[in-house]
Amino acid sequence: MTGWSGPLSEEIDPQRPGRRGRRTRAPGPGDRAGRPRRRSGSSPDPDDPAAAGTLPDDRGSGDPADEPGDPESVARAICLRALTGAAKTRQQLADLLARRGIPDDAATAVLDRFGEVGLIDDAAFARAWVTSRQAGRGLARRALRAELRAKGVDGEEAEQALAEVDDDDERAAARRLVERRLSSLRRVDRPTATRRLIGMLARKGYSGGLAAGVVRDVLDETGFGTDDPDPDLHDPDLLARPAWDT
Repeated sequence: MTGWSGPLSEEIDPQRPGRRGRRTRAPGPGDRAGRPRRRSGSSPDPDDPAAAGTLPDDRGSGDPADEPGDPESVARAICLRALTGAAKTRQQLADLLARRGIPDDAATAVLDRFGEVGLIDDAAFARAWVTSRQAGRGLARRALRAELRAKGVDGEEAEQALAEVDDDDERAAARRLVERRLSSLRRVDRPTATRRLIGMLARKGYSGGLAAGVVRDVLDETGFGTDDPDPDLHDPDLLARPAWDT
């Protein structure tokens, strides 16, 4: 390997005689004088839109309602996305499409088609809802009927689903609710416990007569507050109708 054959200059440190300074290479004929040295990790060019991060974002919002297309295609995409998480009634989807600004004719066409292929089935929704809410929350038929009505399921479809719950089912569910709650009422007297338990059952849709009978039976069987006087079960505050029951 051949080295540089051009002239070398030596720098002499005037403060320290006899000591040579560092050697530097004199500029050669092919060198560009005054060229700035490139530094690694330099800042991006502010005039470059890609480097400055100012390029427009073309990824989109991901909301089907924001995508271009005919109203039926947009409505179809909205409904499919809504049905991904859980089943919906026709009325729930219709309300959703209305909020997204889908025209009525396009919404009706899509909902009709979804019903034909089984993606919308209000009867199946009602049966599943009643089974889940009656077993999980212990709701009575009156409360279940109100919930189905709020979701757009009424009439024959709702009544067929509610027919799966009979009087014995309601009484058993009410009893389980009372027994579960009773452990938290050990520090109160019998009249107070009775009022609270009947109020709980009333909020879940149970009639006053059934609620009072179940509470009395459970308290008697467990010997809860046997020395306390029974409350007035005809007190209107005990059997007040829940706000949702209209």
